Amino acid sequence: MVDSELGSTSASSSSFSHFGIFHNYPLISAVLAFAIAQTGKFIITWYKENRWDPKRLVGSGGMPSSHSSTVTALAMAVGFSEGFGSSFFATAVILAAVVMYDAFGVRLHAGRQAEVLNQIVLELPTEHPLAVTRPLRELLGHTPPEVVAGGILGVVVATVAHIINTFGG
Repeated sequence: MVDSELGSTSASSSSFSHFGIFHNYPLISAVLAFAIAQTGKFIITWYKENRWDPKRLVGSGGMPSSHSSTVTALAMAVGFSEGFGSSFFATAVILAAVVMYDAFGVRLHAGRQAEVLNQIVLELPTEHPLAVTRPLRELLGHTPPEVVAGGILGVVVATVAHIINTFGG
């Protein structure tokens, strides 16, 4: 029996395909966009600061926003595969908007507050109990240009993946 909505058979939907995940175009696009953005942060840090910082491969904050590139690539890939008028695309776009807003809103300001709190702790007398606390992470969010750059990267990755998926394989 074929499920016309999803285009799959009942037998295949009840069993797990170990290799089906490698044909999931939206997932591949999102993971690829994330990997490219994180690698870009690593290279940009090396270029600007003349040092290799492996934490940039997994850390948040910086140019470009990997959160934005991931959710934008996901939304675009869902649009290409399910249709830009589908409820799946609408859901992915709302998710992308929330994540991108959070990246340059709440998380950016939390990072700025961490900077201020770290400075206050540095100025405390050494005998104060908080003077020995570990510094808070300051690079949490993104500036609007970092979010936009991540969004553009996500669109480009999903579009190129769509072209390859459509014409190349």
